[in-house]
Formats: sequence, structure tokens, C-alpha cells
Amino acid sequence: MANVRVRFCPSPTGNPHVGLVRTALFNWAFARHNEGTLVFRIEDTDAARDSEESYDQLLDSMRWLGFDWDEGPEIGGPHAPYRQSQRMDIYADVAAKLLDAGHAYRCYCSTEELDTRRDAARAAGKPSGYDGHCRDLSDEQKAAYEAEGRKPIVRFRMPDEAITFDDLVRGEITYLPENVPDYGIVRANGAPLYTLVNPVDDALMEITHVLRGEDLLSSTPRQVALYKALTELGIAKETPAFGHLPYVMGEGNKKLSKRDPESSLNLYRERGFLPEGLLNYLSLLGWSLAADRDIFSIDEMVAAFDVTDVNPNPARFDLKKCEAINADHIRMLDVKDFTERCAPWLRAPFAPWAPEDFDEAKWQAIAPHAQSRMKVLSEITDNVDFLFLPEPVSDDASWTKAMKEGSDALLRTAREKLEAADWTSPESLKEAVLTAGEEHGLKLGKAQAPVRVAVTGRTVGLPLFESLEILGKEKTLARVDAALAKLAA
Repeated sequence: MANVRVRFCPSPTGNPHVGLVRTALFNWAFARHNEGTLVFRIEDTDAARDSEESYDQLLDSMRWLGFDWDEGPEIGGPHAPYRQSQRMDIYADVAAKLLDAGHAYRCYCSTEELDTRRDAARAAGKPSGYDGHCRDLSDEQKAAYEAEGRKPIVRFRMPDEAITFDDLVRGEITYLPENVPDYGIVRANGAPLYTLVNPVDDALMEITHVLRGEDLLSSTPRQVALYKALTELGIAKETPAFGHLPYVMGEGNKKLSKRDPESSLNLYRERGFLPEGLLNYLSLLGWSLAADRDIFSIDEMVAAFDVTDVNPNPARFDLKKCEAINADHIRMLDVKDFTERCAPWLRAPFAPWAPEDFDEAKWQAIAPHAQSRMKVLSEITDNVDFLFLPEPVSDDASWTKAMKEGSDALLRTAREKLEAADWTSPESLKEAVLTAGEEHGLKLGKAQAPVRVAVTGRTVGLPLFESLEILGKEKTLARVDAALAKLAA
């Protein structure tokens, strides 16, 4: 596919969310698959909601996810500027040309008048969209409205014919004229609306494919008509192809909202999801590499991605599956990469131990055992804290669960066996606990439970005997002694 140009154009409002990321991913993968251009554009015309903090978060999130862009902020390009707030003169000029050519007109209707006519249309069982009241005002009527002090908005004049387009995801779609009334493109204060600025930017930036959420489908016939007018005026070269991506659903069959906690991209970063794990899962929300394969790299996705393969049906966000896929990607890392990615969770503010108590050698030794047991990187702190804290962190529930009647006798026997064991061999330590258990009529699983809680503070965790070897004989025996003292008390 030659000369593919797609865009990702978020608004800098609030924290980035996973639905936005899925849209960015599909656009990025489509551009890279077709050796095309990804334009990163910021739609920041809503001064009341936009913020520089959100803008900075957007750029930081794109970098963290591994998305590069060919034109846009910090890069520039032939269609700069790439922030809508810096393009107001462009929109004013286009609006003036649409008015002069008769593709748009000034509408003087007040909000109250519009509401009254809409209510009447609903009561009569008719469409309640704008009724074209100001479509063909005479100069005298316009002058009379202006003499009243009315400030008009600018409306685009929709054609009196059906609008049909071929959606890349959903096939051919037709909208009848009564369902797509004339719509506003410029506010009464002269500020351009999304309905104007978005397609104008797409036209001037020569976007060939618009891949966006299903929630914007109803605006597409308006944009198709506007594109035709822009092409007649020499502003647009052609109408882009549209593909509307399926909803991402949350709980209760509702669209996942920015307000839903599980939608925040920051949540996944803070929990330690890998970008490649999160993107792998998000790609499955509407697309698949193969029917029998859920785990793949971003490069494999790019090589195979075709937007016409996207399923139009809503996709449900499943946090447990997202975690499972992320766990697979953690296991796919080489150990060196894994240890480096865990680094933020091994120091303040996440780590509960003092910096001087962190032992790099012990961390390197335990890392391969931790890697195969984690869903997210933030779990590393609780998994290895027993190595670096002066005493293990234990809660009453774990202690009660592990320390049954007779645990003191078992621990004393286990201590004797461990003291005599070979501490260069996890198998020797396992044999010591196994033998102690047999002497008390317990299998290994039951015998190791009180040892694990005494040494690590938890009932589950990393492989016990490798953990004991890395912690060392002196500290292990000291913790068993402390547990015995606690039991005696």
C-alpha cells in the first residue's frame, strides 16, 4: 500500500487510558506494516480541559510504549505546527472559504429556540436534529438578527442526499440525509469546533486512513461531506478511508470509561506491566495474529497487521488475561533485562529496606527464580524483601496458617538438620527439611510451611531451598531461632 499516512490525535485531558493506547497501537502498527507515516497530532483546542501536564504525560506514555512517530511534537515536519491551539488562523481561513463558497452559513438560532423546535419535532415523531431554519436567510433577516445583538455560529450545509462510505472494519455504511442535519463548525465567539478542525487537519496533513474509535462513527458522514467541499476548494486532495475500531468494554457490558480505574495507563505502569505485554493484550481487543495464538511480539504484530482483519464486535477488557499475558512476556525476557527492569521496585519509594541493606549479589542470584513466578514487576518487592530486611515481614494470618500444633518440634528438628546440611546445595537443604518432616510424620509440603514462614514471613513465595541458600546459613538459622522463641512465648 503506497503512501500510507495515518494520525494519532489525542486531547491532553487527564491521564492516558487503555482505549486510547489501543487506538494508537493500531495506527502505529498499520503505518509500520505499510512502511507509511504516523503523524502525532495534539488536539488541544479545549482550553478549559487541556493541560500541559497531560500533554507531557502523552509524550512520555508514547515513549514508554515504544511508539515512534514520523511527524509531530519534538520532531516537526512539513505540516507543522502539530498542536491545534497553534493553528487557529488556518481554521479561520478555511471557515471563511466555506462561507464564501456557500458550503456553510451563519445560524442565529438561540439555544432556547433550538430546544423548543427539537421538543416539537420529537413530539411529532420526527428527527430532532437541526431543522435548517437559518439555511436560506435573506440579507434583511440576517441584518434584523444582528440588530438584536445575536452572535451567530457557523453551520456546515449538509447535502440533501444519502452519504455512503466503505468502512475498513464494518463494510459499506449509508446515512440518510434526515439523520445527518447541518452541524456547527465554529462557535459564536469564533472558536472552531472539533467538527471542523479535525477533518481540516487531516486534509492539510494529507491523511490517507483514519483509524479511530467506534464512538466517532456517527460523525463520519459529516466529515465525508466536508471533505467533498474541501476538495472542491482545493484544500483537500481526497477523502481518507475510514476504519472504526470496536468498543473496549468494562464491567457490566459498558464501554470502558476514562473514569474506570482499570482504564488508566498509569496504573499499569505503576504495577510494573511491560509495554510489550500490555500492547500484546491490547492488540487482542479486536484483532488476532492467529486463532490459536495469543502471545507474540510487537514486531510479529506489525508484520501481520491489517486493519481489515479487525473484528467490529465489542471487545471485553479482562484484567486477569492481561496479567497472564504480561507474565508470559516477563518470562520471555533474558535475565539481565529482567533484573534491569525490576530496578525501580528495588529502591525507594517502593522498597521497604534501607538502601545500604540491598545486596546486589543476592539479587542477581534470586532473580532467575523470581522471574518465572511474577505477573507484574511490582511483585518483586514482596518476593525478595526477606533477603534485605533485618527480619521477615509476617502477618498474623500467615503465621497462624503455618504454625500448627507441633510446629515447634518440627522447627527444632529442621534446624538441626539444616545446621548439618551442605549450604552450597539446595538439594541438601531440601533433604534436611524432608528428613525432619518424615521424623514427625509429615510430607515435604507440610514440613516446609513453618520453615518458609519463619524465614520469609510468607506462606507462598519463591522456591524455598534456593531462597535459603541465597539468604545464607547464619541468617536462616537465626530466623528459625526467632520463630521458636515466638512460639515458646
